[in-house]
Amino acid sequence: MCRRSLEINVVAGSAPEAVLVGLGAIPGAWLRLKVVNHFQPMVPKKHWGTFMVNVVACFALGLVLALNETCTASTGIALLMGVGFFGSLSTFSTFAVELLNELRAGQSLTAVVLALASIGAGLLASAAGYAMGTHA
Repeated sequence: MCRRSLEINVVAGSAPEAVLVGLGAIPGAWLRLKVVNHFQPMVPKKHWGTFMVNVVACFALGLVLALNETCTASTGIALLMGVGFFGSLSTFSTFAVELLNELRAGQSLTAVVLALASIGAGLLASAAGYAMGTHA
């Protein structure tokens, strides 16, 4: 059973809404930087660190979506965690540039594997997070 632990009422497009997104985005972006740079020496390509943070963010966003729907969580929590933290943790633009770099380097197979793995794992992770959240 869900319980509200924090209620923050915001108006769409308001300054408090922007502050919530910003407060969530700062640690999310910092964590992405740390994770991707931490795994860079361990894996042959930096894109696998990006893959990992994107899949984790997909799971978390699925969870936030489900909890927001099933627990009537406040919009503020969804903005802080969903849009701010997990939105900045994931990065579609870096994913696209890393695919482009693989294609430019003649690594078409790597690019296709990365693209399919990212989309497939992202969808599965989102679905798993959503399923977990609907049973909370």
